[in-house]
Amino acid sequence: MTSPGTPPIKLRPEIVALPPYRQGRAVVGGFKLSSNENPFPPLAGVLQAAQSAAEVLHRYPNGHAPELSERLADRYGVNTEQVIIGAGSVAVLAQLVTAAAGAGDEVIYSWRSFEAYPLLPVMSGAISVQVPNRPDHGHDLPAMAAAITDRTRVIIVCTPNNPTSTIVTKQEFADFMTMVPDDLLVILDEAYAEFVTDPDAVSGIPLLGIYPNLVVLRTFSKAYGLAGLRIGYGVGPVSVIDAARSASIPLSVTHHAQLAAMASLDVEDELLERVANIAALRTTVWQGLTDQGWVLPVPQGNFVWLPTGEHTADAAEVFARNGIMARPFHPEGIRVSIGESESVDKLLVSAKEIVDNLSNMPSAQPIL
Repeated sequence: MTSPGTPPIKLRPEIVALPPYRQGRAVVGGFKLSSNENPFPPLAGVLQAAQSAAEVLHRYPNGHAPELSERLADRYGVNTEQVIIGAGSVAVLAQLVTAAAGAGDEVIYSWRSFEAYPLLPVMSGAISVQVPNRPDHGHDLPAMAAAITDRTRVIIVCTPNNPTSTIVTKQEFADFMTMVPDDLLVILDEAYAEFVTDPDAVSGIPLLGIYPNLVVLRTFSKAYGLAGLRIGYGVGPVSVIDAARSASIPLSVTHHAQLAAMASLDVEDELLERVANIAALRTTVWQGLTDQGWVLPVPQGNFVWLPTGEHTADAAEVFARNGIMARPFHPEGIRVSIGESESVDKLLVSAKEIVDNLSNMPSAQPIL
């Protein structure tokens, strides 16, 4: 306990000034649609695999997850050394940023995007360069390319973008890469790739042989339903992946997570049927919202984006009052995950109430 007169501990002011990452909240008796979780429970084989890890709880996990790395390398036709496993794809992202960007360097990303992006450069001593999304809520890749300076070390591209659910197309990404120096690390964050149904969307893994400065991130948290076990991965050039390994926290990927991920690959067909169901429900939700008058980007993640602007706090309160816990991002909008099918009626009723409220309110930023 600090005694009176004891000087405060000296901490990095830029870290102290950061807002801590906030988890999406649940609502008692309602639907938690705030964290982009897969609403389906684990399949029996996956659950059994994770539970079997309890037998060796007294042992450390193999930190490099060699068996899972080999499975993924075979899957994508790359060398095992090109695969890195982390405690969620965001952990791998943090390792990559730490490995590439230090004091005074710059990390470019679109904004609004994933909430962790502003935190990671600061932790490594680097500087965030945020490039505003286009009016349609997608990445402005030409503007991101124009923001490159001699201090830029990393560019993060998120597709589908969290929270706006927009994609980067194959042609957009190809054009973008022609403007990026070959020695600048480009990270393609594809945490929601399995939910994409647009054939024009870029897919990063096939591009690894074309761009030697590209790393692709994927996760088992979303489509595979392992959010509670925190396991994701990256695929890229060996030199970059080795540097990211050097920046990792040792033994952070649990044995439970590794076994569950491999079991998920074993039952992938059944899991992807669930993903297809979520994508179909997403279309139903988007169409229902559009019919109410909302002007929304076509969603490609397992979530939809409501551009509520200055009315975000009021809109979030309407959702909560109706048993829907959504994720507000002040002052831009609200992200609503696609959850249980039973949640759809409440979601649409809440959205209609918001429309009715906004129709009677002055707004500097029309959203309907």
